[in-house]
Amino acid sequence: MLDSIKIGKFIMDKRKSLGLTQQQLAERLNVSFQAISKWENGTTYPNIEILKDLATVLDVSVDEILAGSEKTTEDLSYSKAGVDITYTDTIKREMAKHLETGDRRVLNRIGAFASLYDLSFPTLKNPVLVLKSEEPGSKQKLAMEYGYTESICHDMINHLVNDIVVMGAKPLAVLDTIVCGNAEKDTIKSLVKGISEACRENECSLVGGETSIQPLVVDSGVYVLTSSIVGIAEKSAVIDGSAIREGDAILAVASNGLHTNGYSLVRLLMDKMPQIKLDKIDGLTFIEQIMKPHTPYYKSLKKLFPRNIIHGMAHITGGGIGGNLCRVIPDGLSARIDLSKIRTLNLFKYIRQNGNISDEEMLRTFNCGVGLAIVVSERDKNVVKEHIDQFYPCYEIGRMEKGEDKVVLDKRINWL
Repeated sequence: MLDSIKIGKFIMDKRKSLGLTQQQLAERLNVSFQAISKWENGTTYPNIEILKDLATVLDVSVDEILAGSEKTTEDLSYSKAGVDITYTDTIKREMAKHLETGDRRVLNRIGAFASLYDLSFPTLKNPVLVLKSEEPGSKQKLAMEYGYTESICHDMINHLVNDIVVMGAKPLAVLDTIVCGNAEKDTIKSLVKGISEACRENECSLVGGETSIQPLVVDSGVYVLTSSIVGIAEKSAVIDGSAIREGDAILAVASNGLHTNGYSLVRLLMDKMPQIKLDKIDGLTFIEQIMKPHTPYYKSLKKLFPRNIIHGMAHITGGGIGGNLCRVIPDGLSARIDLSKIRTLNLFKYIRQNGNISDEEMLRTFNCGVGLAIVVSERDKNVVKEHIDQFYPCYEIGRMEKGEDKVVLDKRINWL
């Protein structure tokens, strides 16, 4: 049981040893000096939300404040190693608010050892689980540096969902992992909020995850994000490219920028030319352009799935069109892409020109304006185009033909 008198005396002694008045301590914590007085005379406890800040100012741990005494240097504790259990418990309570979901398939909430999800799908004769893990790459480093904390969560989840929906899957549930050197409550809250909102926008649920505080492994202020998803599809309706035939049309669905790939090269460009950060491209700064969240495609595709008219899809990520479309092309067929038909974005033109980057490198590193490639029959291509055009620009860029090379890139992108 907590001893308010002992805690109050400990706070007062530590304050005085630092040469602080009650008013000065109050100003540092952004509270009234009356609050400090009440803590010190044992009338009230410090609010749990302010304990971490109080411990930082007094140069002690939260555990030491609650114990009302400073542990000896010989004593080892999790707090002294950099992990404050009391503080992390408050973070978990904050996280719980964002893990609330109306999904009745989620059978338990935060606090359990694992998440339970009801997999009863009466409408599916032979359901198949579709699983995937993802992380937002080096874009997350820029996100933390430039204040795009919630935005990077949408990048991660949108990329994750896109990777399973190209197989015809409905996204169900996400588990996230946040690894950090020092858990700052506001940052963790922002990250979990962003992940949860991105899940809701993709019609799935954030059902749990892990926050791993590793002060001796990860530098303070560094956050590393990963997540995993489970989706579901009817086995006979899985889109794996096996339905692709000679003569099929290849459609491009527009990206909104870099999405989550090519950032190592972009960061190198920024290091060599730091002045470009504020250059304007289509009315936005370079930083604003490259930090746009990855486009989410599920809502534009889901109504097409029951019609079974999509023969194959590729999410264009690292490796570009050639490195991703090849993953769904059957042996003996070749996807011939007319690069001159690609509606590339001014951002890619800017990067190519300022970085003096070859066409080959651009196509291998970036999506160059194509977020998805969809293979459909000639008969159905207009139906698919018209439907997706309600969400994102969709247009034809190639055709399937016989050949040994999975993807053939013809002509050149118009960079002018």
